[in-house]
Amino acid sequence: MSNKISIWFVAIGFLWLTSCHKQRSSTSVIQIVATDSVAVDSLPANPDSSVAAIDSAETNAAVKVNEIQFDYLVAKSKFSFKSKTQDFDNTNVNIRIKKDSVIWISVTGVGFEVARGLITPDSIIFMDKFHKDYFVFSYEQLSKQYNFNLNFALLQSVIIGNMPFPQPADAPFVKQNDFYVLKQMVERLEVDNFIGENNLKLSRLKATEVPTQNTFILDYEDFREVQGFLFPFTSIINLNVKSQKDQQVNQTDMRIRHSKVDLVRESPGFPFSVPSGYKRKR
Repeated sequence: MSNKISIWFVAIGFLWLTSCHKQRSSTSVIQIVATDSVAVDSLPANPDSSVAAIDSAETNAAVKVNEIQFDYLVAKSKFSFKSKTQDFDNTNVNIRIKKDSVIWISVTGVGFEVARGLITPDSIIFMDKFHKDYFVFSYEQLSKQYNFNLNFALLQSVIIGNMPFPQPADAPFVKQNDFYVLKQMVERLEVDNFIGENNLKLSRLKATEVPTQNTFILDYEDFREVQGFLFPFTSIINLNVKSQKDQQVNQTDMRIRHSKVDLVRESPGFPFSVPSGYKRKR
């Protein structure tokens, strides 16, 4: 899995998987308190099918993409994940974000919380409340493990539907049917940003890694108005990565659907502390 943009959704999937993990390892104690004053089988088999052939190559330099501005975000969501080895559907996830500072996620089972995660610009921590384990990752560790540069700003951009990579002031857009398309080269990624002509929102992002040709496609759907901004209530992710062992292409499908999203000015709170009896797994 070597794509920058997918890590936020993989992180949610990982948080759920840790709550199902049964192994044990070394012990440690950590205290962290952060406070602040769909069914998968219905995912599209071919994500590119929604984009028709290019009608024109008109260059448009003056396209202003509609971005979401906020202080805090609170969302109730359902997350689905399907890969060759894992398949779960409509997991309940609560999300809280302080812009540029904290992403807090809570996974609930039948009437109780099974896992919690805290993502900051410095680290990513997951706590498995069912098995009493916790995991701590630095961005450097994950970047080496998945062979890409990971950062907090990227994770935040993916969940809120803003462009994950900055738009140059003089960036030329190419008109393709109902989209304005901005092409970017970000390290080893060829990135196509599809901006909807009718709402000027990021509607699709396709990233292809060079030279592996691994692909990541993110589609935003079901735009609704939230405090004056258009917010995508559904995100569909398709990741195709070639195995280095057998050269087979492994497909992973993910989807997150929000049932409620609020942009608020006051902190909703980000409670996170690991009890002394929990075991550190990593």
